[in-house]
Amino acid sequence: MVEALLLGLVAFIAQSEYALGTSLISRPIVTGLLTGLVLGDVQTGIIMGATLELAFIGSFSVGASIPPDVVTGGILGVAFAITSGAGTETALLLGLPIATLTLVLKNIYLGLFIPLLNQRADACAAQADTRGIERMHLVAGFGMSLMLAAVVAFSFLVGSDTVKALLEAIPEFIKHGLSVATGIIPALGFAMLARLLITKRVAPYFFLGFVLMAYLKIPVTGIAILGAIIAVIMVNMTRLNERTTARQGAGHDNEDDF
Repeated sequence: MVEALLLGLVAFIAQSEYALGTSLISRPIVTGLLTGLVLGDVQTGIIMGATLELAFIGSFSVGASIPPDVVTGGILGVAFAITSGAGTETALLLGLPIATLTLVLKNIYLGLFIPLLNQRADACAAQADTRGIERMHLVAGFGMSLMLAAVVAFSFLVGSDTVKALLEAIPEFIKHGLSVATGIIPALGFAMLARLLITKRVAPYFFLGFVLMAYLKIPVTGIAILGAIIAVIMVNMTRLNERTTARQGAGHDNEDDF
């Protein structure tokens, strides 16, 4: 019971990013360490947390997409693997489905509860009540943390066998649908983000990166390094042009004064 409550507290703290801002405490490599501390096996917690981090490394919200929940998946995957004495395969086997299943609860929370608080926040904004807006923000964020903390604590309390049985009871077509949706939603998020960011000015750089990766087989890391170098060069050139324009402007002012 105590361990379940402590794991729930870890989940609450990790998910507090919704209320307090992104700190990356929610990443499995961090929650794995904290889970190992709670269960008395720090080394295994770190190893399994790092393994789950590789699996969830691309799980970030992009645009309107919401990835599988790394908090519940990371904590429960590591916790069940440690308590059962199994290896990292068990952490992956349980962590990924749990994270995908929790995503459904998060979508319900974000789709039903958050809009109600947004309306209250709009009403507070109309009355210039900044404290009220802050309260709505904190209630929304910590409400999410409390929900996930309850999921983690209850799931660990009932045990890994029960959770695994629940996951196996889900029809295969629903699992397949969740898997497909999990793959499509990030792509949709990238598309929405690209629609906002890509302009006539930056589009050539986007296609340059695509050509380098598709035809020259340069890895993403190499393209990122090249992009950073180009960005530094462009910033320096822009600053140089601004200084030159400023000097020319100062010269014209002196001529006018003369």
